[in-house]
Amino acid sequence: MVQNLNWWHNKVIYQVYPRSFYDSNGDGIGDLRGIIEKVNHIVDLGVDIVWISPFFQSPQKDFGYDVTSYLDVAEEYGTLNDLYELIDLIHSKGLKVMFDLVLNHTSDQHPWFIEARKSKDNPKADWYFFADGKGADGKKVPNNWRSDLQIKSGWQWCNERHQFYFATFLPFQPDLNWRNEELRNEMFSMIQHWLKKGVDGFRLDIFGAIMKDKNLTPNRINPSLFDTSGPHLIDKKYTANTEDNFELARDLRAKCDEINPESILIGEVFAPVNVLKNYLGKDPISKKDQTTEGNSDRYFKFPGLNLVFLFDFLAFRYSAEFFRKKIQKYELKFPHPLQPTYVFENHDRARLMGRVNNNIQKAKNLALLQLTLRGVVTVYQGQEIAMENTYIPLKKALDPIAGKYFYWIPEPINKLIKERLNRDEVRTPMQWDDTKNAGFSSSDTTWLPVNTNYKTTNVKVETDVPDSVLNLYKKLLQVRKTNSAFKGSLEIVNCDQKDILMYQRESKDQKILVCLNFSNEIKEVNYEVKEILFSNHELNTAEAKCLKLQPNSGVICVD
Repeated sequence: MVQNLNWWHNKVIYQVYPRSFYDSNGDGIGDLRGIIEKVNHIVDLGVDIVWISPFFQSPQKDFGYDVTSYLDVAEEYGTLNDLYELIDLIHSKGLKVMFDLVLNHTSDQHPWFIEARKSKDNPKADWYFFADGKGADGKKVPNNWRSDLQIKSGWQWCNERHQFYFATFLPFQPDLNWRNEELRNEMFSMIQHWLKKGVDGFRLDIFGAIMKDKNLTPNRINPSLFDTSGPHLIDKKYTANTEDNFELARDLRAKCDEINPESILIGEVFAPVNVLKNYLGKDPISKKDQTTEGNSDRYFKFPGLNLVFLFDFLAFRYSAEFFRKKIQKYELKFPHPLQPTYVFENHDRARLMGRVNNNIQKAKNLALLQLTLRGVVTVYQGQEIAMENTYIPLKKALDPIAGKYFYWIPEPINKLIKERLNRDEVRTPMQWDDTKNAGFSSSDTTWLPVNTNYKTTNVKVETDVPDSVLNLYKKLLQVRKTNSAFKGSLEIVNCDQKDILMYQRESKDQKILVCLNFSNEIKEVNYEVKEILFSNHELNTAEAKCLKLQPNSGVICVD
């Protein structure tokens, strides 16, 4: 039974993708004032932390993940005053603010890189990851390191310096050299700047790729082909999750502690669980709160990152067995005070509706699952109203990955792939109501098209429907907040029916049972409970020593 928690334990994060949230000025692009105008939707939902995807100054070739200034707002998103107003407003509503930081690379149009590429003796020459090529003319790549997409080499030729620079992600995103003390200090100073402005923490984009091997040791052929981020012909031993990366996590934590020891750091890293835990540092250190009765433990000091995203749920198989195994693994590997992080959707991966063939009841079941687990939960904008993937042909993609690497795939094949290759399809405008452009913008043209189902799938319509997905999320989030068991431990309960997933949440003063039916049939479960606290289907019932669950539905019971 868990009692002592950090402030961020068990919290729910809501990810805002600003470009698609709400357009306040009618230019077809979402902006910071749009978040200000719609912040009450986030508050009413009942989440705890607002994660804002990049809005920094950028040429928008990768829509903000290619930064040209970490201290300025891109013109299309507003001004610094808008940003400061948004931070204050979110705090006034009792929520925390988390920025999305890209620490691995910048845009090739960043003033630093413009200087760095001029010559080898430029003052900023060592701020990026440059290396000499091989061969008589020096134009053969330094080694076999590939980009994160694994399709091509990550090395990009720089004619001015007659050298290569490395780009982990896309060619126009050169990697920073964090071994350069001036660069490192500049980045730490930037992070501390935002903490001083009231930001409560950061989501760290592709954090695991920052510290490459300084000796440029070649990677080997990947014996298993797959890792947690997908298929890879070449492994990433020397380009990801290095010991230096773990040390950077500890250094970053220390720098944040100088300004706000309780700030939160969440890493986007891809690796087996045993490797992921290295980013959290050694065992968290218990800190005492001298103001509480009995001087009980108040929170735990994390030497590294507080959390790492666990992405297995992004490619889930809809079955009790799949989730049972994943939950058991996470409970074993991330015991208290560590926290699993559960993610079904984000701005890069297919929406969960596409993985359940747009079945609303299955979406409701996954909501019940996600919001009753132990750990930190992330909800991506639109997930709470069951927004669907919006089909956009690859040849019309604005997404630089789809446009550069996947344009050649025939559309009949593209349509059959569960994992959408065009990230535009999961970033379409938030659907607010049934008016023009789903209420997202007054413009004649929005930056991405609105899904054609917006007349029936939108915030306004679902607000007025008692059993809508939106109202389900609101009720579940309220149940999560008001029952102490959801701050406590989790234990899987054995069941002889393979389509049933059961687990118990327990605190010192409450026990709760969660029971979910993942089949298309009515199931009767032999288990005696006192009462049903919550159900995602009106026909679920509890009788003497028996739960009766409708297809693809579940209950929260007082145990």
